[in-house]
Amino acid sequence: MRGLRARLSRSAGKRSLPAEARPGGGHLRRRRTGHSLARRSIAGQVFLLQFVTSLVIILTALSLLVVQARQNSMDDARRRALAVAESFAGAPGTAAAMTGTDPTAVLQPRTETVRKASGVDYVVVFDEDGIRHTHPDPALIGKPVIGPPGLLQEVLDGRSVTSTFTGSLGPTVNANAPVRAGDGSVLGGVAVGITVTNVNESAARQLPALIGAAAGALALALASSALVSRRLRRLTRGQGPVEITRMYEHHDAVLHTIREGVLIVDGAGRLVLVNDEARRLLDLPPAPEGRRVTELGLNPGIAELLASHDTCTDEVHIAGGRLLAISLRHVDRAGTAGETVATLRDTTELRREQGRAETARMRLELLYDAGARIGTTLDVVRTAEELAEAAVPRFADFVTVELLDAVRRGEEPAPGDLLMHRVAGRGIRDDAPLIPVGGRITFLPATPVLAGLDTGRAVLTADLHAETGWRAQAPERAHRVLDYGIRSLITAPLRARGIALGTAHFWRCSSSGPFTREDLDITEELASRAAVAIDNGRRYARERTVAVALQRSLLPRGLPDQSALDVAWRYLPAQGGASGDWFDVLPLSGARVALVVGDVVGHGLHAAATMGRLRTAVHNFSALDMAPDELLGHLDELVARIDRDNAGAEAGADIVGATCLYAVYDPVSCRCSMARAGHLPPALVRPDGSVDFPELPPGPPLGLGGLPFTSVEFRLPEGSQIVLFTDGLLEDRERDLDTGLDLLRSHLRQPDRTPDETCRALLDALRPSRATDDVALLVARTRAFPSDRIAEWDVPRDPSAVAAVRADATRRLAAWGLEETAFTTELVLSELVTNAIRHGAEPINVRLLRDRNLICEVSDGSSTAPHLRLAATTDEGGRGLFLVAQCTERWGTRYDEHGKVIWTEQHLYRP
Repeated sequence: MRGLRARLSRSAGKRSLPAEARPGGGHLRRRRTGHSLARRSIAGQVFLLQFVTSLVIILTALSLLVVQARQNSMDDARRRALAVAESFAGAPGTAAAMTGTDPTAVLQPRTETVRKASGVDYVVVFDEDGIRHTHPDPALIGKPVIGPPGLLQEVLDGRSVTSTFTGSLGPTVNANAPVRAGDGSVLGGVAVGITVTNVNESAARQLPALIGAAAGALALALASSALVSRRLRRLTRGQGPVEITRMYEHHDAVLHTIREGVLIVDGAGRLVLVNDEARRLLDLPPAPEGRRVTELGLNPGIAELLASHDTCTDEVHIAGGRLLAISLRHVDRAGTAGETVATLRDTTELRREQGRAETARMRLELLYDAGARIGTTLDVVRTAEELAEAAVPRFADFVTVELLDAVRRGEEPAPGDLLMHRVAGRGIRDDAPLIPVGGRITFLPATPVLAGLDTGRAVLTADLHAETGWRAQAPERAHRVLDYGIRSLITAPLRARGIALGTAHFWRCSSSGPFTREDLDITEELASRAAVAIDNGRRYARERTVAVALQRSLLPRGLPDQSALDVAWRYLPAQGGASGDWFDVLPLSGARVALVVGDVVGHGLHAAATMGRLRTAVHNFSALDMAPDELLGHLDELVARIDRDNAGAEAGADIVGATCLYAVYDPVSCRCSMARAGHLPPALVRPDGSVDFPELPPGPPLGLGGLPFTSVEFRLPEGSQIVLFTDGLLEDRERDLDTGLDLLRSHLRQPDRTPDETCRALLDALRPSRATDDVALLVARTRAFPSDRIAEWDVPRDPSAVAAVRADATRRLAAWGLEETAFTTELVLSELVTNAIRHGAEPINVRLLRDRNLICEVSDGSSTAPHLRLAATTDEGGRGLFLVAQCTERWGTRYDEHGKVIWTEQHLYRP
């Protein structure tokens, strides 16, 4: 009866009553039958009215019940057909049978069993092309299914569809449900149908019961309708049947279409409600409602969580290979046991995408860090080490790098050169059986290395066990590598600007997983960045090698023989390459020695070449026996001319900047004369240990021009040390020039050290940790010329004095044991003294010095220079200087403030 009233109520809410059943309908009929009713009594009229009204109500209700019965039968047929279709489509073996070799053989018996058991007219399984696999009529198997337009597409789109149409069995209620594979794709569908004839028969069987029930319920409905309606509205809070139906439909739609699983568990741990998504995620058995969650075959952790009634948010559990995020909340209502609502979200794909995003982020970070880390220096070996350090352990377990032999030397590899040196290696452990650093390798044609060098692309060997090409290089070592646990390899060529430089190997152990093709891109990017840095280092090394070789070829390779000074030197090139620092020890006439130190601004070939030109110029100017200030003046003009030539040659040519210090020491007088052009003054160490820096006029750097240079002369006791140096010895990032001079002074207060010991001590104490500039250091200890090796005479301006000079010189040579040189010396002195008497001016002086050679000097007060010439046969003179030049090793003229000095040197024959 309750069901009947509910149907009647719903029918009343959905359909309009006839005019006779509406309020006021009886008045209209009474107007139509007014004459007959007027002849009846009031009671008869009332009875007739009640009878007619009751009859109309009964007929109307009966009609509605019949229509409702048919409608209910149709709805029941739709639901039953849809339930059978979805159940068979979701059955465990349906999808597997459809992907098998003979779906009809497997599915036809099943569909017939289901058809007979469920009372439907047919169960048809069809594939994604709409071809039937099953049908009650075997003749229709293999033919296309029949249905409304668009029906097949809706099923293939994953939607269940119910419709009524005329098929092979006549008008039919048809339900279609998609069959899904394990990955969610649609394989086909299941169509279940019930013919309209069977539906009508079902409704006809219900008609007698409906008529009786309607008659019995009519009186009760009339009496209780008001009470039922009033109570219903109170229970539904004023909502009518339409609103209640709509709310239920919305609730059902939301519950079963959301992509989250929803379960409600009562206080006893029984499952009250579950939606379709929860069934799928938890793989629940059929009809799980009412059963305890611990009896549903769930993962123990999930079952325990659902039965515990705890509160949690996004607690992750594994169910059937899925990662489920489960949240629990309590729902407490008055008069009921506390229920728990559980929601489930499938985070498997999200976690997979998060993993991919994390992998991409880590690769980007690796490339960013590698870009900042690789190529910090111009050293090719260090760059290779930086590549290995950047990749281990974030990308590979072991990394080895080999470079061609020519690249290590800074040269360009020759075509076909395959000799490589392993220059870098790094790994998570130190005992890997790989070729150690320093090993020489010549790769064979079958190896991945040559394949990568030929194509310019990285070569992947995902499984070293399966690949054999890499083993050809060293079969025995390959077996040890496999036994060690290394399983995967990527070989990346190092190529830059079209030149093969070497190769890099990236190795992974089995515990880290093999390399994939996705790793090739990041490997090639790392190798490309390293190759560019290595090629830059190679080019820089080549230029630096050339510049250093040029500079060293221009610097003195040894010290000349001389007796005035005990000299030691040190030269340290800058780490950045060749520079322009230089030094020299130049023997001069009269046993004197010149000390030179200079610095050309800048580095590289230009600085080295300029230094060579300046050093050559100093050699030439010193041969003219110029004073220090005069020599610097000529050198300044040379630098200015070089600048002018550079400015006119091409735009951007470097302008020369240079400093120089030139000193001349005379061991006979123990006097030193020096001048400087923008250079640091020397340090003078006295025999008593005192150290001072002489006050020398600084003079402008070479090349400025327009300002004079000034020489300063002072006496140095025998045993004093002259320390000449460039600013690279003192200046550093951690100290300024004044601090460096103080340190230099403090380390020179030990006069008993030899010059070589002084050089060593100064470099140990002052050498910068990273030399950004050249260091040139020259230490000279003075010696005094022995007085017993000096002979000197004043000569009057009288031709007869020449004989006396010859006689005195002969006696002194005999005393020195140099009798064999007496004849040549007499000849030289006769010519030089005669020229001084005839062409010079007083005072005239003769001096003999017994040094490594015999030195003869004749000075006079005239500045007129003699010239060597070739006399004709008829000339009476002009042969004197020619004879002097033939009889001596060398000869020349120098000038001082008193006049000139003509000197000669004769080789001494020692037994």
